[in-house]
Amino acid sequence: MIDNSGEARLATTTTTLTIPTPDGRADAFAVFPDDGARHPGVLLYTDAFGPRPVIRELARELAGHGYYVLVPHLYYREGPAPVAELPEHIGEEVRPALIARLMPLVEAQTPERILRDAEAYLAFLTGRPEVDAGPVGVVGYCWGAALALRTAAAHPGRVAAVAGFHPGFLVTDAPDSPHRVLSELPAEVHLGLAEGDMTPEAAAELGRALDAAGAAHTIEVYPGTVHGFTMADTEAFDPAGLRRHWDRLLPLLGRALSDG
Repeated sequence: MIDNSGEARLATTTTTLTIPTPDGRADAFAVFPDDGARHPGVLLYTDAFGPRPVIRELARELAGHGYYVLVPHLYYREGPAPVAELPEHIGEEVRPALIARLMPLVEAQTPERILRDAEAYLAFLTGRPEVDAGPVGVVGYCWGAALALRTAAAHPGRVAAVAGFHPGFLVTDAPDSPHRVLSELPAEVHLGLAEGDMTPEAAAELGRALDAAGAAHTIEVYPGTVHGFTMADTEAFDPAGLRRHWDRLLPLLGRALSDG
């Protein structure tokens, strides 16, 4: 199979799964190469809208480059996905109502819940027979970037790469803001920001926190993008931004995971 860049891509298999957690059972799906080999694992945290076709396509694309990609339903405590009916295209005429429905679920994900889930997700991911024994990567979109950073900070020996795109809630006034829990982070981190995602002052504060934690990192503003630029089912979608996202994500995972 050949992707849009002309690069050969592995054929993949998609499967639905259930992840046991301390608070119940999280529905999930995984995508991985169907070549019978073991591959590095990647935990993918969705944006606030959750699992849907565009997320499946992102996971398939990533898996085709040689990764086992696990995508949990983050609101599993409310029931299986989807917890809100999503249109094929999330236009501005429906977005406010969807955000109003989903924001309480986002806010219910306390740091304690996030870390309990992260432990369960990582244990499940690294226990899959298709996943090799090395460290894993964690990728997050929108608020999922904050979950990715928290997960990596809580598991410095297990996570070697972190990526977040059009991130939210990374630098807040809360005493347990993600940027304040980075005591040790020996992972490589890339954060791809849309214009307006973060003030220069907040980005600088986050950069200092990553420096102090020992993380090699890049914080980059993707020119001309708005929040949500990787999501092809929203009006924020930006093809050039999505390409830049792949141009940053794939080398990062290659360095941190595939190259040992």
